[in-house]
Amino acid sequence: MRKSIIVKGPALSRSGYGEQTRYAIRALRSREDLFDVYILNIPWGSTGHLTEQTEETKFLRECIVKTQQHIQSKLGFDMSLQVTIPNEFEKIAPVNIGYTAGIETTKVAPQWIDKCNAMVDKVIVVSEHSRKVFENTTYQIQDNAGNTLPNWGVSVPVQSIAYATRDLEAESLDLEFTTTKNFLTVAQWGPRKNLENTIGWFVQEFRDEEDVGLVVKTTTANDSQMDYMHTLKRLESLLSHLGEYKCKVYLVHGELPPGGLVWLYRHPTMKALINIGHGEGYGLPLFEAAQCGLPLITLTWSGQLDFICKPNKKNKQVPHVIKVDYDVAKIQPSAVWPGVLQEDSMWAYARETSYKRALRECLDKEKHHKSRALNLQKHILENFTPEAMYEKFVNLIYPEDLRAAAEAEIDDLLADLL
Repeated sequence: MRKSIIVKGPALSRSGYGEQTRYAIRALRSREDLFDVYILNIPWGSTGHLTEQTEETKFLRECIVKTQQHIQSKLGFDMSLQVTIPNEFEKIAPVNIGYTAGIETTKVAPQWIDKCNAMVDKVIVVSEHSRKVFENTTYQIQDNAGNTLPNWGVSVPVQSIAYATRDLEAESLDLEFTTTKNFLTVAQWGPRKNLENTIGWFVQEFRDEEDVGLVVKTTTANDSQMDYMHTLKRLESLLSHLGEYKCKVYLVHGELPPGGLVWLYRHPTMKALINIGHGEGYGLPLFEAAQCGLPLITLTWSGQLDFICKPNKKNKQVPHVIKVDYDVAKIQPSAVWPGVLQEDSMWAYARETSYKRALRECLDKEKHHKSRALNLQKHILENFTPEAMYEKFVNLIYPEDLRAAAEAEIDDLLADLL
């Protein structure tokens, strides 16, 4: 039986949650025999919006208009898929599923638990790290009757689904690098991404090497010219405190064509993608760079563990990255976000000496790490195909046993009519 499903999420946002929304819609579109898709588009902070005209963006915009007409006609939906943080989960259909990037720390906020239990029938997250944190977080609370509940936590099912690979076509950017040994980092500039140390420690390590460069693809909030000026001043202020240096730091800001990042991942001078952020719900730039065969310099913690590891001959999961050692400790006071990032939660802190060692090792053992990156690329291309991941996603939304039961019910009704 075909289900009308309303996808609530930032479908046109140029953000991580925007890509997550579009990924969900791609999976649902893979089974048009099962789903009639509607879209309730929501904003996502100050992030920019997609402007390119593609088959997908055309479909998204048409669905948004169709949804408004459907709602104005006072017609309902069979189910909802809500792509957002749990604070924004709500009951908008008979069956409601929350699909969140989850959490990058070690603990979810009690507000999230309350919303999950009260508003949705199931929670889907993007990584095993997030799933485990959702399932393992508990609090001691008192219910309305004054009874103490010592292990209050999420009571609805929590399941995880990774992303699928995509056909990535490079689109050349109007950029020229004067250096031949370049590294790339892709992140929005905020407390969690640890860009200050990513850039500062890099410059310290390669201070005297004029042929080494760091390409920083970042924004502070969005793709606007005002944001560019703010981000540029922020970068210049950081660099001004580092003293003289010969290595290069390139700022790439603003909207890129769909294949722009792919061009950077595959650029012949690019040696590795760097991510020493404090934690990832999943880590899409890491995933995309790995799909392109670019070596990764990162921590072996949080969401990226789902795809940076490859089983060895003993079936043990082994990270195929240039590892950076880390410590897990409480999040910084500046990162606390009431109702989202708990003050007593923890995340990872990269060790400076280990990061600098990883940078140096990437150049000194370039062939070795490129070979490992190509092995990881092969593993990802074989195990994260759209066909496999979309099928898994669909089964999480509309399980096969429920489909079979619905078909049997229809058969019984037809038999009665005949």
